Amino acid sequence: MPATPQRRRAVRRLTIGAAVLAAAGIAAGALPAGADTGHRDRTGRTVDVQLLSFNDFHGNLEPPQGSSGTVEELQADGSKKSVPAGGAEYLAQSLRTARKGHPYSVTAAAGDLVGASPLLSGLFHDEPTVEAMNKLGLDVTSVGNHEFDEGRKELTRLQKGGCHPKDGCYEDGKKFRGAGFPYLTANVTDEKTGKPLLKPYTVWKHKGVKIGFIGVTLEGTPDIVNAEGVKGLKFHDEVETINKYAKVLNRQGVKSVVALIHEGGLPASTSYNYNCDSPGPGWGSPRSSEAETGGGISGPITEIAKHVTPKVDALVTGHTHQAYACTIPDPSGRPRTVTSAASYGKLYTDTTLTYDRRTHDIVRTTVKAPHAANHVVDRTQPKAADMTSLIARWNKLAAPVAGRPVGHISADIAGRGANAPESPLGDVISDAQLEATTADGKGGAQLALMNPGGVRSDLAFKASGSEGDGVVTYGEAFTVQPFTNMMNVIDLTGAQLLSGLQQQVSGPNAASPKILQVSKGLTYTLDMTKSGADRVVKDSVKLNGEPLDPAKNYRVAMNEFLAGGGDGFPAFKDGKNKYVGPSDLDAFTAYLTAHSSADKPLTPPKADRITVVK
Repeated sequence: MPATPQRRRAVRRLTIGAAVLAAAGIAAGALPAGADTGHRDRTGRTVDVQLLSFNDFHGNLEPPQGSSGTVEELQADGSKKSVPAGGAEYLAQSLRTARKGHPYSVTAAAGDLVGASPLLSGLFHDEPTVEAMNKLGLDVTSVGNHEFDEGRKELTRLQKGGCHPKDGCYEDGKKFRGAGFPYLTANVTDEKTGKPLLKPYTVWKHKGVKIGFIGVTLEGTPDIVNAEGVKGLKFHDEVETINKYAKVLNRQGVKSVVALIHEGGLPASTSYNYNCDSPGPGWGSPRSSEAETGGGISGPITEIAKHVTPKVDALVTGHTHQAYACTIPDPSGRPRTVTSAASYGKLYTDTTLTYDRRTHDIVRTTVKAPHAANHVVDRTQPKAADMTSLIARWNKLAAPVAGRPVGHISADIAGRGANAPESPLGDVISDAQLEATTADGKGGAQLALMNPGGVRSDLAFKASGSEGDGVVTYGEAFTVQPFTNMMNVIDLTGAQLLSGLQQQVSGPNAASPKILQVSKGLTYTLDMTKSGADRVVKDSVKLNGEPLDPAKNYRVAMNEFLAGGGDGFPAFKDGKNKYVGPSDLDAFTAYLTAHSSADKPLTPPKADRITVVK
């Protein structure tokens, strides 16, 4: 009888012996007196625990395409190299290789394992990804905002198992078993009972070593998911929640604590291997002169890290899809590691936690934090055979839908991977949404707006399978637009529309602007030398060459998420005369089919509707 994922992990934990230092090592000065650089000190007082972590996998079982499937690596001569990375076959192999020689090893994640997933996982409500996480030995994860895409009941099903309430079981004789690892929801409670939706924390144990994990998602989750997905739930402050449960764990005798936080920061460099802590601790405002030598990280996680209790020894973070391994002082002034491994399984983080058996705590001196480094999940290594088998099995089920051609392109069309506020694929999507809703009786839209976070990938010219170069399959279109949000068309006055545009760069979006993708005909100037709402130059906003009239009503198309005020756009909640159209995915595929063929493929737009002043 084959071993279950849970049993395999238990066997792995029970058969491994003494610990070793992580490959990157930790300075001897960071260890207690009497320690050496071997598996443990000579007295047996300390033992090194390997913490492997990743975040924001988003169901990317197959290697992600285009720029979404690469990481930027800083070379010794200062140049940068783009390295293909990611995919479950390689992530599993990387983690298994990393565990060798590390008998005390625990694997954790910081949320968004599922949601906004490619068709191979999304078509089956992400059951394939949960199965893959079980197989690769994940021990614990925090919940992320995307775990709420299909609501609390679906998240609970992913944890506990059972077939989908509408679609049923996907394979004859097989019932979905659920996650063999706990999803932690410490700061997500039921509005009526006040109790956490799922477990708030868990304790990993092995041969007398105990490490507590507390999992939280960002407090602002209700602002970035559909309201129905979080109905009846309350989201609490991250710091207050972590500090609360750190005390609970300490009272239980668990002194070593790791926080899994689905909130992140913005690194000073786009290279995953830049030195975050040069010339000093890795937090603050990034400066271009320090782009490769250090300068740290900025963003929400820095304030969280500076206020989370010193009882927590390391922070594993996510959400921003960035790569960093930094040191930020805790409230007592001691250095503490804060890490993030980009997204889509392209990186994993290896952190060495030196555990003191006498104090039951992680060794952190006044000058050194636990050592942490990010590593590339490269595609030159052998594939994990069990993941190859899993992908093939689910691909066979998805093939009748996934492989259907829906369009043709002449070159890569950058979306998620575009390095500009306006992306070529964003233009295509907004044009598709306008076309699907512009006719009388279908909404009468005059323009369309698309939230940038809803563009989940690029369209790659190179074939992903046997379809041929330049052919866009339904599966590839699904990867770009996986939410299946329904299109809404609403009345907005010119003043409301302008307010919405200003909210791209003000309010909740001031620190990290969310620039909407706009349909043809809408043009304006974005002056990034200014601050807040003033970045949108009022007099520059025009529709089909005509200045925006503050008193006039305009019919505006957008997905239901934006129309509900999602992503920090409350102006759109005031829209009137709502019309519900097709799904965003249907609009996208219909546009590709109507505007391209093998003889006349769609060319990438110029992306010149928004003029950006830097």
